[in-house]
Amino acid sequence: MNALGPSLAPYIRSSRTLKKWVTPVAQWYANLMGYRQMGLKYDDLQQEELPEVQRALGRLSQREYYDRSYRMKFAAHQSVLHKPLPKEQWLSAKDDARYLKPHIEDVLKEESERAAWDTMGVQRR
Repeated sequence: MNALGPSLAPYIRSSRTLKKWVTPVAQWYANLMGYRQMGLKYDDLQQEELPEVQRALGRLSQREYYDRSYRMKFAAHQSVLHKPLPKEQWLSAKDDARYLKPHIEDVLKEESERAAWDTMGVQRR
């Protein structure tokens, strides 16, 4: 379970029919959001104020962190200009990889494990 609750994605991916119906809608919605037109990846939209995202950002390699910063700076510049990138510079769906999600999941697992260890009770026999 993630921070937002259980996900239907594994169930949808396991069903051929559902995947066939949902994938085009998901692609349409992702294109409608417009973040790819600004050169951003989906994980660039994560709320940086959340403590688990802060810890996950600290686990990125220098190259990943630099790339993220560059995309954010470039998107902010395009936003000031009030126009998206030229169509040939848009981020494609295959390049929109989830680079931050594994780190966030690791942080959440560690927090739940830490909470389990912190609340463990010792019983004497």
